[in-house]
Amino acid sequence: MDPKPQLNPLLKLTLDLGPLLLFFVANARLGIYVATGVFMVAVLLALAVAWVMTRHVEVMPIVTAVIVLVFGGLTLVLHDDVFIKVKPTIIYVLFGGVLLGGIFFDKPLLGTVLGSVFNLTEEGWRKLTWRWALFFFALAVLNEIVWRTQSTDVWVSFKVFGVVPLTLLFGALQYPLLMKYSADEKR
Repeated sequence: MDPKPQLNPLLKLTLDLGPLLLFFVANARLGIYVATGVFMVAVLLALAVAWVMTRHVEVMPIVTAVIVLVFGGLTLVLHDDVFIKVKPTIIYVLFGGVLLGGIFFDKPLLGTVLGSVFNLTEEGWRKLTWRWALFFFALAVLNEIVWRTQSTDVWVSFKVFGVVPLTLLFGALQYPLLMKYSADEKR
């Protein structure tokens, strides 16, 4: 069986972050409602590009797109930006919950998602999954604090210039765990 085609890492990063950056720019120039519409279209375009390039799309981007479309749609139809602000909280809680559910059923799901990138022991996958689940829950709490206490513009800036760097930093801080629990022969 042939392995699934993979996106170039730079293209994958662009497809992951591009819609968020477009959301930020559109919000700064045209406001939250136009930005929400731009975000919805950009997320769909990112999925379409991923599909055209690989003939498959991973589950997490699909789930994220569905939530963006539902909550973005509610934001536009009801003309209430609370829905788009709550969307990240729901996504983070969902991802954290799914990861913990995988641990509960003794199936650390990060191994399924990242198994082609990292080769870890079962204990390593379990610990990494716990860490990411807790990180997602922390992001959910942080999103709730920021959108409830700050202006919409500050919240949008936080999404781009706060969450993205925090996620990259958190990922980088997992390097010692990845090395400690590597299942590779050459250690």
